[in-house]
Amino acid sequence: MSSSPVLSYSIPQRLIHWLMAGLIFFNLIFTEGMEELTEAAEEGQTPSADMIASANIHAYVGIGILCLAVLRLILRLTHGAPEAPADEPPVVRLVGKIVHGTFYLLFLVMPAAGIAAYYFGIGTAGELHAGPMKLLMWVLIVLHVGAVLVHQFVWKTPVIQRMTKG
Repeated sequence: MSSSPVLSYSIPQRLIHWLMAGLIFFNLIFTEGMEELTEAAEEGQTPSADMIASANIHAYVGIGILCLAVLRLILRLTHGAPEAPADEPPVVRLVGKIVHGTFYLLFLVMPAAGIAAYYFGIGTAGELHAGPMKLLMWVLIVLHVGAVLVHQFVWKTPVIQRMTKG
């Protein structure tokens, strides 16, 4: 294995990043089917075929995110990741590590909680999935995008290119 520093993410890492981003946004935005199905079940109503289909799509996308997250973690461990820019303030570097670590944790735990709720009826898992985990995911996305924009336009460091051009 080479000891040279990793300057960019590999093509598979970049593809998985953007695919996961799209799937995560999809599931964060389109939750109505799962919410309607949960509400119908709580009220003792028979769910419609559309409710079930919509909830299943949400579940399948979540399972896809979980599978991609495992693959992404394997790639990160085997291919590495670029270091933060050398002139990045240490506190920002630390926050970046915490945000990325929390992202990876959520990539695994959030779908697992959704699976526990949907397939095994564990209500607490569903409440955590749709409540604090969802909110934390949105906060992390805002922090992540904000950091990329600060790097690009304030500090003039091309970190975005590591995940776009390579």
